[in-house]
Amino acid sequence: MDSERLQCGNGELMKKNFYFVLWCALALLLTVGCQGGRDKTEIVGGEAVSRGTIENKGSDTLVNLALAWAELYMKINAEVRISVTGGGSGTGIAAMINGTVSIANASREMKREEIAEARANGIDPVEFVVARDAIAVVVNPSNPIENLTLQQISDIYTGKITNWSQLGGENRPIVLLSRESNSGTYVYFLENVIRLGNSKSKLLFSPDTLLMPSSEGISSEIRQNPNAIGYDGLGYVTPDQKVIAVSKSDNSPFVLPSPQTVNDGTYPVARPLYMYTAGQPKGQIKNYIDWILKDGQNLVSKLGFVPLQ
Repeated sequence: MDSERLQCGNGELMKKNFYFVLWCALALLLTVGCQGGRDKTEIVGGEAVSRGTIENKGSDTLVNLALAWAELYMKINAEVRISVTGGGSGTGIAAMINGTVSIANASREMKREEIAEARANGIDPVEFVVARDAIAVVVNPSNPIENLTLQQISDIYTGKITNWSQLGGENRPIVLLSRESNSGTYVYFLENVIRLGNSKSKLLFSPDTLLMPSSEGISSEIRQNPNAIGYDGLGYVTPDQKVIAVSKSDNSPFVLPSPQTVNDGTYPVARPLYMYTAGQPKGQIKNYIDWILKDGQNLVSKLGFVPLQ
């Protein structure tokens, strides 16, 4: 009887120990899982400080370059984790304002209302120019049009010019392609091409414009449609698209986009590319941006963009 009681007691003890070990293991897994999925960026004294993963989000124009920077930086600095996602400049800036990302990528400057919203949240955004880009105007290779002025492009995208024959091409309707409105490229094209840099202009994209969710969407439609015209960052132009030479006015030379024409100022549709942080960055975020502005520039031209001079 005593032997049976002893065996029974040992069994109960082993059972309790098993459940205790299991409970500890589950608690550990839950703790690690929560920590791994949480953004560790904190705002300390109005400044962004990384406590773990550097969350980098925003411009689809910048996303491939940002991914290349992150991959190389993590190889050099094994203790650093960097997460890169797209979604558009507006999406990244909104996430930075809300304190859910460390760095917002943008292919346009922050708007006044975005800066005001950030400051209302106790955040003073800091801007970094990290590369330069040209916006290429592209058509199907079968299109005979070679050159367009900025005014002609504006007239095309506002619906004043609707047929390629009006520009010396074939009698075909023009199909307009654009990025979506949350894209920084869309905003830049609207302000600097459609409105020709006139801050008082109220011109808008024609309602017939097809809004594409990505650079790949524009490329695919250009390849398939001989009537289409689109625009995109130079780094996303593929060999199966025809790039149009652009002039500032009727009396200006037509210029193709390239790193050289961006740097010498002769290509009229060029822009800086930005990263924004919530206040002056510190720690790993500062180290990462410092690296991008220096050694990281070696990757810029390899991805079709223009490095800082």
